[in-house]
Amino acid sequence: MEFYTQLTYPKPLFQFSYQDPVLLLGSCFVENIGTRMTDLKFQTDVNPFGTLYNPASISHAIRRLIEPEPYREKDLFSANGLFHSFDHHSRFSALSVETCLDQINTRLDASACFFRRCHRLIITWGTSWVYRLKETGAIVGNCHKLPERSFVRQRLSVPDIVDDWKALLGELLHINPELKVLFTVSPIRHWKDGAHGNQLSKATLLLAIDELNQLFPEETAYFPSYEIMMDELRDYRFYADDMLHPSAQAIEYIWEQFVAHLVDAESQAVLKSCQEIQKAIAHKPFNPESEAYRQFILQTLLKIDRLNEKMTFFDYTKERNILKSKLK
Repeated sequence: MEFYTQLTYPKPLFQFSYQDPVLLLGSCFVENIGTRMTDLKFQTDVNPFGTLYNPASISHAIRRLIEPEPYREKDLFSANGLFHSFDHHSRFSALSVETCLDQINTRLDASACFFRRCHRLIITWGTSWVYRLKETGAIVGNCHKLPERSFVRQRLSVPDIVDDWKALLGELLHINPELKVLFTVSPIRHWKDGAHGNQLSKATLLLAIDELNQLFPEETAYFPSYEIMMDELRDYRFYADDMLHPSAQAIEYIWEQFVAHLVDAESQAVLKSCQEIQKAIAHKPFNPESEAYRQFILQTLLKIDRLNEKMTFFDYTKERNILKSKLK
């Protein structure tokens, strides 16, 4: 007897491995997945513009990575005592123009360089609603708490999204024919639009992705994070306190499905070793002064050394320092 609706997953046309540099862009859900990949030593770059939610802002960010023209003072504005960029999350905002531009352009240069050797791209769309700045008509990635009267709010149509991304994907694949793109839709509901409004927004994203998958059947795929949340994890115990965001348990479950279906077998074995090292570092001993704990730390350091012999590009400097500090 089955007590929940279980999804079926089509056989993936491509998978992820430790050999594949992966760029992740999109909503805060992509940061949850990206953080796990980074912690487990995948080659990643997560949201170089900060959290972005709509397809238009994410496509604009990718185009800036293709042609990384530095941001200048004219690209910033001042509000609430800080300088901001409409293309970036507030984590890049700063008290001075110089600091703001330095943060933005340093990350832009590094991410553009990473992007040129990227094998995989994970895109998570959160909403099809966008805000256009009345002054210029440009879609902004972040409103930075400016008054609502400064913007015009509209919902992108399926053709709007498909036309934009069809051109973008064509350009990306011309530059890098080996690139594979995985689309997801964020399982986080945008409740200020109401239940029906949220469904219309998500449906627009899903229809657009389906069209793009049909246009680029060998180069793109879809991972059903939204469907996992709505169907397999429909119980409210899988939600955070706001009843909108997935709980830590739900995010972990979706991550496990991602690994099981999209990470290749060899990398899954390496990933398991990385998780064991993570758990060992987080372990809190009953007696940190005991010889048994000292041997436990030495064995963990040995595991890191052996893994590094196999995966030479793994950087375990931080973890080694943490473990060695416990030997003193």
